[in-house]
Amino acid sequence: MSMAPARDIAVLGATGSIGTSALDVIARHPGRLKVGLLAAGSNVEALLDLCRRHRPRHAVIADASAFPALRDGLREAGLETTAHPGDALDALVAGDACDTVVAAIVGAAGLPSTLAAARAGKRLLLANKESLVLAGALLMAAAREGGATIVPIDSEHNAIFQCLPDRHAHAGLRRLVLTASGGPFRGRSRASLADVTPAQAIAHPKWSMGPKISVDSATLMNKGLEVIEAHHLFAVPGERIDVLVHPQSLVHSLVEFVDGSTLAQLGLPDMRTALAVGLAWPERIASGVAGLDLLAEGGRLEFEPPDLEAFPCLRLAFDALAAGGTAPAVLNAANEIAVSAFLQGQVGFLSIPRLIEDAMTALPPAPARTLDALAEADAAARRHATAALARFA
Repeated sequence: MSMAPARDIAVLGATGSIGTSALDVIARHPGRLKVGLLAAGSNVEALLDLCRRHRPRHAVIADASAFPALRDGLREAGLETTAHPGDALDALVAGDACDTVVAAIVGAAGLPSTLAAARAGKRLLLANKESLVLAGALLMAAAREGGATIVPIDSEHNAIFQCLPDRHAHAGLRRLVLTASGGPFRGRSRASLADVTPAQAIAHPKWSMGPKISVDSATLMNKGLEVIEAHHLFAVPGERIDVLVHPQSLVHSLVEFVDGSTLAQLGLPDMRTALAVGLAWPERIASGVAGLDLLAEGGRLEFEPPDLEAFPCLRLAFDALAAGGTAPAVLNAANEIAVSAFLQGQVGFLSIPRLIEDAMTALPPAPARTLDALAEADAAARRHATAALARFA
């Protein structure tokens, strides 16, 4: 029996937590998976270290001032890896440097390369939230036209992907249920959240994540963004998407059908499971994650409704999805400004939803048919939220 050729994988955002997890899974399957391209933002030392370990054909650094250090570092290491500046990324992703793309660049910066991969018909392991939140309709259209396969890497969407193997068999689908850990402040009243610190907000009880996404988890905005993403990924309207708080973080999401069946995907909270699904689907490969021992985990699975009074960001995301057009872009941009200001101690925790609602009220939704329209809405929301910081300090 002949082995299938090895997948040639581009890892975009290689030095971040998802990139690190992806490279861990890839390294476990040397005959089957290989790294063709690594891309990072500005951490040139970490990127060089990864190049020495994984020997890709191409390496890209987004920060132009770091390019000479990458080029010279590769040469000094005696590697055949070609160094590229950031503006080469989209063409590399669309070309023959890879057939599979792990899209894990954080923020709107990840959008162009994600779209390039979709248009070029790649297998796209999608971990960049913004490409779906900002440009979900555009991305899904690009994937359809390019013949790309999108496998979401967020644990919640990956769970739904696994429970809905034929994503288009919607005739019998009643609703999607996304689970949320509830974050570090689950069960607390709104009033008690007035003086929480950035350090408390980023101490997530279950997942290890960067500071921005950890704060989004604490406000439940992360779940709100995931509702918008699920709408695009699975073509399900917002009114058929629900959120359940599940503090154990072992049930990653559920899919309910009209016959009374509910399918759930369970596993330890480790991104490598979702990445292994994306890299080998429809086959299953070892990810380095242990199986789930429910007894060892305490033998209990608990669920409760989200508290929208204490955590209004989730409601704002449903509002943005219902409003459509550029509303999710405004929501996302205002949230980025608000979270950044909170992390820098400029505004309190409860000012995050206030700033977002203020921007959404001031900037009514417009059609979002082009990337330019989205970029304009994003910039306007950032300007508005930045100018509003003083009012909410």
